[in-house]
Amino acid sequence: MPGNYEKIVRNNVRILFEGDVQALSDRLPALKIDNRLEFRAFGRTCLLRPEGILFDGKEETGILGILISLYALHADLRECRIEPFKAFKDLPNSSPYVNPFAARTQQILIPHVERIRNAQPVILEAFGGNPGPPSVGGDFSFTLYPFPKIGLCYIFYAADDDFPASVICLFSNNALSFAPIDALADTGEYTSRTILKLISLRDVSLRDGY
Repeated sequence: MPGNYEKIVRNNVRILFEGDVQALSDRLPALKIDNRLEFRAFGRTCLLRPEGILFDGKEETGILGILISLYALHADLRECRIEPFKAFKDLPNSSPYVNPFAARTQQILIPHVERIRNAQPVILEAFGGNPGPPSVGGDFSFTLYPFPKIGLCYIFYAADDDFPASVICLFSNNALSFAPIDALADTGEYTSRTILKLISLRDVSLRDGY
C-alpha cells in the first residue's frame, strides 16, 4: 500500500499531467521527450512522467519527490532573478521554519568547510553552479541550483584564531515564486545533504586513487 508521501507525489504528478505538457516544459524549464520531462534537480537527473518521478533512473516517492512535484506545480514563465539574494528569515511566513533551516541547511555544513572548499569543482559541476559574487563576502562562496529557477548562495567562513567557522545560505531573489516557504526550507536542507554526499564521494575517490 502506498505511503503518505507516495500518495502526495502521485497526486501532484497527476495534476501536472492533466495540463499542457509543453507548457509545463516551458515553465520548469525541461527537455521534453515525448510525454516526459527531463531536468536537473538536487544535482541529479530528474525525469517527470505521468507514471511518477524517476531520479537518476530510480523511482522517487519520498520527500524529494514531493519537493520536485511542488516545484513543478509552482514554476511559471518568469525567469530566476538571482540578486539581491534574500536570507531565509526575511522571506514571508518563514518564522516557523527559521531554526530548523539554520540547523539543517547551514550548521550541518560547518564541520566540513575545508572539505567543501577543496571539493568546489565537483559540487559546482553537479549543481550547474558558479562562484558567488564578490559582494556576498566570505572566505569563499558559490551559487547552486537545486532546481532550474531556484538558486542558493552558500557563503563560507573558515575558522581562525578569533572566530569559529560559519556558513550562511541565501536564496535567489524570487525563489518564493517557484515553491512554497516550507518547500524552500526543505530544499535548503536537501541541497546541503547533497553537498555532504558529494564531498564524501570525492574523499573516497581520492583515497582509492581515482
